[in-house]
Amino acid sequence: MSKTNNFVFWGLYIVAWLIFVGLSIEAGGLLVNFFFSLYKPEFVQNLYQKLDLSAMYRDSKLAFFGVYGFILSIACLKAYLFYIVIRLMHKMDLKKPFSSFVARQITLLSYYTLSIGLFSYIARQLVKNLMSHGFVPDNLNQFWEDSQAFILMGAVIYIIATIFKKGVDIQNENELTV
Repeated sequence: MSKTNNFVFWGLYIVAWLIFVGLSIEAGGLLVNFFFSLYKPEFVQNLYQKLDLSAMYRDSKLAFFGVYGFILSIACLKAYLFYIVIRLMHKMDLKKPFSSFVARQITLLSYYTLSIGLFSYIARQLVKNLMSHGFVPDNLNQFWEDSQAFILMGAVIYIIATIFKKGVDIQNENELTV
């Protein structure tokens, strides 16, 4: 592998770490917001993203826990998705990339990406329904506005995972015949 490709790979590895750290901080901040909104709602306007859903909590606890559950689930899934990317990039051998580990990790990436997309889509539809009843504020779309992109990306990654699985099978078959 050339030095340029190796440099780009390690640059992307660093970017993946930065994204993972950022998404982990976001998930942690949202979790702190959740607990503060339950026990000390007056401090929420000073916290991360000022996500104040205390009015929804007063009106409907079920809607509050449902919406916040989706927000936390999506944030945690995004952070774990990049953890899988980091683990893949750390253990992948670029001289022999077709391994069962890489195929398994890429399959996991597709499942988690698709899960994020589906959770986001369901949450968006739930919030639309709750908006018609006057429960939900407008500032929640930032958490699931990219649901279709994640669904499409999950499908593309699944196709790549299938190709990698076939590549591993062909590589193992060739090693046995030689």
